[in-house]
Amino acid sequence: MTVKKTLRLNTLDNIVVAIADLPTGSAVENDIVTATRVPRGHKVASRVIAKGEPIRKFGQVIGFASSDIQPGDWVHEKNVTMGEDFERDYAFASEAGPPDALLPNETPAFFDGFRRADGRAGTRNYIGILSSVNCSATVVDYVADEINRSGILNDYPGIDGVVPLPHGQGCGMAGKGEAFDVLSRTQWGYASHPNFAATLLIGLGCEVFQIPRMKDTYKIAEGDHFQSLTIQEIGGTRKAVEAGVARIKEMLPFVARSIREPISASELTLALQCGGSDGYSGLTANPALGVAADMLVRQGGTAILSETPEIYGAEHLLTRRAESIEVGQKIVDLIHWWEEYTQRNGGEMNNNPSPGNKAGGLTTILEKSLGAVAKGGNSTLRGVYRYAERIDRKGFVYMDTPGYDPVAATGQVAGGANVLCFTTGRGSAYGCKPVPSIKLATNSQLYAQMTEDMDINCGDIIDGVTLEEKGREIFETILAVSSGKPSKSEALGYGRNEFVPWQIGALM
Repeated sequence: MTVKKTLRLNTLDNIVVAIADLPTGSAVENDIVTATRVPRGHKVASRVIAKGEPIRKFGQVIGFASSDIQPGDWVHEKNVTMGEDFERDYAFASEAGPPDALLPNETPAFFDGFRRADGRAGTRNYIGILSSVNCSATVVDYVADEINRSGILNDYPGIDGVVPLPHGQGCGMAGKGEAFDVLSRTQWGYASHPNFAATLLIGLGCEVFQIPRMKDTYKIAEGDHFQSLTIQEIGGTRKAVEAGVARIKEMLPFVARSIREPISASELTLALQCGGSDGYSGLTANPALGVAADMLVRQGGTAILSETPEIYGAEHLLTRRAESIEVGQKIVDLIHWWEEYTQRNGGEMNNNPSPGNKAGGLTTILEKSLGAVAKGGNSTLRGVYRYAERIDRKGFVYMDTPGYDPVAATGQVAGGANVLCFTTGRGSAYGCKPVPSIKLATNSQLYAQMTEDMDINCGDIIDGVTLEEKGREIFETILAVSSGKPSKSEALGYGRNEFVPWQIGALM
């Protein structure tokens, strides 16, 4: 039996995708053979494509031919240009669906989580240690290290650990405006996150990002769940570390009282991420994750799509699913902001695909975006949020973030995500404390190569596993991990260095 080595995704396409390495002269389809070697995950022309003609994948435009392309040619950077001025039909709200609800064959799902005092649900039971400014980052790390060295956590098996979250901001910035607001939302989003039973915020004392101001802004009263201190007020580094350790020890009995209980899956807020994408991402892991996201939405839960530079060129697929013209217009407004933002900083939107993306078969941001949007499934878009803004709607929503994974995920977690799924084709290694990160491999070769890092192999979709079957596997894994099963990145200890708030303003 002849093994199929290419895949046609849509009848409108003028390319096919190589699902194996194709040597020169390999059969493609309709008596077409490759004119040169084509790597796995890359594109092969299936007919003549004239210079200036759109190149179509998934039935959508992913770029334009920069020269005449013959059948069997490798279609990649050498003969493809961005052509970003083509028209998109936004068709606002034209594909919005009815209220999200279970299908007749579906039953309510549950996970074992932690019910917090504010009514939200956590999937982990951590203590967080945050820094208000980079100047207190070392003390934050020292406090966590001392707690872990002491062995005292062994007496509290119900506590998942102490998570230090230092960062590089907090001063050298304006005390008002967009940059300050973004950091403020991010800090409070973590300090009040349901996966933290308690948090300690440590500052220097003289920084721009003042702890008393944050407490006043968010009406924070200190108690068992929240404490703060500054190095200058306490009397220096050693005393601050000692005081921080003492505060954490005081919190332990309170945190240990939290126990898991059955909670509806409607209380899950799922962050959707992709990183190190390849030519398989839009074929396997991303659409399978979209199926799982739709399942969660039908359960009454929330799924957050983000990474605005990585929906560029595919934003019309979201505006059509928006529940209203107003929601759809917010997506378009974000795209325009990013166009101006990248231009102002000497870049362009097509700078986004990384060398690894391109080596994996992705040629333009338009192509990458079509695959990235697939993570969002097919549910109606219910809301659009600023970076790190608290998500207050159920269903499928969008949050504006950069495409850089640690910054994007930090915003989603600050917004309330309590579990995260991360697809990768090249092998991105990432964790996201206090939120468990579930890694989905887009191809079987990657899964075999990095089994210790990957939770689920989506490469078997190419071999015949249906998207529905894989989506169900992902959904069941989300429930299991949310109930306490460690993800691979958690088992490896990832998450301590991945707290990266978006530094959007001028550094002074």
